Amino acid sequence: MQGEHILGEELHVDQQDLHRRIDQTRFTDPLEDSCFHYGFNSSYLKRVVSYWRQEFDWEKQVKVINQYPHFKTKIEGIDVHFVHVKPVQKSGKTVLPLMMVHGWPGTFYEFYGILPLLTETDSNVVFEVICPSIPGYGYSEAPHKKGFNTMEAARIFHKLMERLGFTEFYVQGGDWGAFITSNMAQMKPECVRGLHLNMIIARTDSLGQLLSLVIGRYLPFLVGFTKEDVRRLYPYMEKNVYDILRETGYLHIQATKPDTAGCGLNDSPVGLAAYILEKFSSWTDLGNRDLEDGGLERKFSLDDLLTNVMIYWTTCSIIPSMRFYKENLKKDFKTRVDRVTSVFVPTGLAAFPDELLHCPRAWASSRFADVLSFTYMSRGGHFAAFEEPQLLANDIIQFVEKVEKKIHK
Repeated sequence: MQGEHILGEELHVDQQDLHRRIDQTRFTDPLEDSCFHYGFNSSYLKRVVSYWRQEFDWEKQVKVINQYPHFKTKIEGIDVHFVHVKPVQKSGKTVLPLMMVHGWPGTFYEFYGILPLLTETDSNVVFEVICPSIPGYGYSEAPHKKGFNTMEAARIFHKLMERLGFTEFYVQGGDWGAFITSNMAQMKPECVRGLHLNMIIARTDSLGQLLSLVIGRYLPFLVGFTKEDVRRLYPYMEKNVYDILRETGYLHIQATKPDTAGCGLNDSPVGLAAYILEKFSSWTDLGNRDLEDGGLERKFSLDDLLTNVMIYWTTCSIIPSMRFYKENLKKDFKTRVDRVTSVFVPTGLAAFPDELLHCPRAWASSRFADVLSFTYMSRGGHFAAFEEPQLLANDIIQFVEKVEKKIHK
């Protein structure tokens, strides 16, 4: 393993080239009153690009990125990058290792707001947090062969934790991170002390779920739905399914021809920003599509959003990150071993109200055999750690305290 280092050359950007590409962007005027329904509104995009070109200070953000220790280690021939933050004050507290895994189109940087909340807690537990970059994302080397999916990533992250000397630890994730950490719990349940997710992936049972949807609207108690489940799910057939279809065009592209679509994104910084930041708009709250600015600055600062974009830009990682969809969403996805195998480790589930699809506990229980905590979060969407770090930190802490109490009975 390479020693602790501050990211240096990896963060280098040719500012002259970046500015030239930004200046040469060709914009198309938006349709009247289209807001974000056609994608990223170009009128607001011009304002974001102007800030990027004239005010955004990458060197300042490099210092922000480097406030935490970064490491790299080669596992199975791939350089794996990770942030490793140890608690400041350990006196009288139980220190527990926690791996947090990001998704797409995020990076390890999503966790920068939550890291101090987990490593400097007032609770009885405090965390030593490891945030790796998925291979092909950010500063982790991209896979060179076909077939690198969530199970491959899970195996590599288990080896990372072993290399760091941890025999037992907690894992947490959303988006692809939820798949990867669930796979880690399935692979080596003896190592995973507890699994916490902010995106809940139930076992796919189209007929069973359809029946529960039909019955649950009128007799929710028969299918295990709560009043809050009913409120979040309906009117499901009229709205939610259509919304999912409207929001998953990217998935079909990335699961089929990622290299083709990625060419333009890898060449144009403004195209890359529009493609990535549109998700931080609609996945935070679908209602943001009705706003000309996409509501982006309601939850995020432009500095944080553009830092995430710059991590993709400086590493040319947009195409390998998109390939992850093709590697995972193959014809055997529903019958893949991890999809038909339950998760038996203690599990904490945080159901954020603006996640793309609400998963009731009744559905989650079909996959997670030991749901110790299920929380209906009061606000927040897909990027939980980035949007609502305090709420997520609180839920992680209360879940871990439940697990520890159960273990030490």
